[in-house]
Amino acid sequence: MSKVIIGLSGGVDSAVAALLLRQQGHAVAAVFMKNWDEDDEAGYCPAAEDLADAREIAERLDIELSTVSFSAEYWNRVFRHFLDEYAAGRTPSPDIICNREIKFRAFLDHALAAGADYIATGHYARIVSIPVIRLLKGVDVRKDQTYFLHTLTQEQLSRSLFPLGELEKTEVRRLAREAGFPVHDKKDSTGICFIGERRFNDFLVRYLKKNPGQIRTPDGTVVGEHAGLMFYTIGQRQGLGIGGRHDSTGEPWYVAGKDLDSNTLIVVQGGKHPALYRRCLRASHLHWISEQTPATPFSCTARIRHQQAVQECTVSTGGDREGKVDFERLQRAITPGQSVVFYSGEDCLGGGIIETALDS
Repeated sequence: MSKVIIGLSGGVDSAVAALLLRQQGHAVAAVFMKNWDEDDEAGYCPAAEDLADAREIAERLDIELSTVSFSAEYWNRVFRHFLDEYAAGRTPSPDIICNREIKFRAFLDHALAAGADYIATGHYARIVSIPVIRLLKGVDVRKDQTYFLHTLTQEQLSRSLFPLGELEKTEVRRLAREAGFPVHDKKDSTGICFIGERRFNDFLVRYLKKNPGQIRTPDGTVVGEHAGLMFYTIGQRQGLGIGGRHDSTGEPWYVAGKDLDSNTLIVVQGGKHPALYRRCLRASHLHWISEQTPATPFSCTARIRHQQAVQECTVSTGGDREGKVDFERLQRAITPGQSVVFYSGEDCLGGGIIETALDS
């Protein structure tokens, strides 16, 4: 019998994961992770409600639940990087770093110190161990979360269980309902990892100073003023505040780029404007699930955002974990700071951080 400690968030996914582990005969305990000081931010993050749900789930399953704070680790390993990236005008993926540094490092270390053989989470992904440990897409393609797990190591994966990997989300909710879990119809969280569903711009300005500047078209025409480049991402349509000004086409405006030197936001009209599309990108911090850098160039598929359909591409790697990705088709809104993640069929191969979009 294996001892498994599961991260119990108070949501339906981790609840059913815990249920399945019990049914499989594991000795199961649970941890509710608290990783943010909310004393001065009441009303934004429903941590108290989530903890109450986690306690009820643990009671129904007759498993021990403890609360552990990783707030210092979160601040130092995740949030500082998050702020640095936004200050540099980039758009980071904090959930990816959070998985690597908190759920599968700080939590894993805590669980192993407590005598666990494995940790478990409610991620929609699969792990197989032949011939090496491989990370596979979840069976439910709409919920597959390998994009957020692509930085995990062989050691981290060898100690992890994903009980929901073979299930569709509808089946998970059915199992939760049959088990009598009150969270069976609880809405999925869409907020920043461990921070919650806050008003993002209001939250960000608590830590970073606004730096307004001009909004221009590619030909240099000034069409408005932005509140700070950190508030915008490539491809964004809503919230630009320029409406129909300087509008001769009737098309909406989209963010096409950022000029950091001049603190200028570049916008274009129309969602199919050529400035929104690139065929190539350069990536850094490449990580491979196998921990072996593949011989390149090689062909595979890739995503530049979660839930995007995989795209055919060719990957060429260079020194210092850098590489270039050439897509067969033009890609819309390639965003520096986000991640590009590689696949071969069901296998998640790894990925890296997008540094810049390229024409060729």
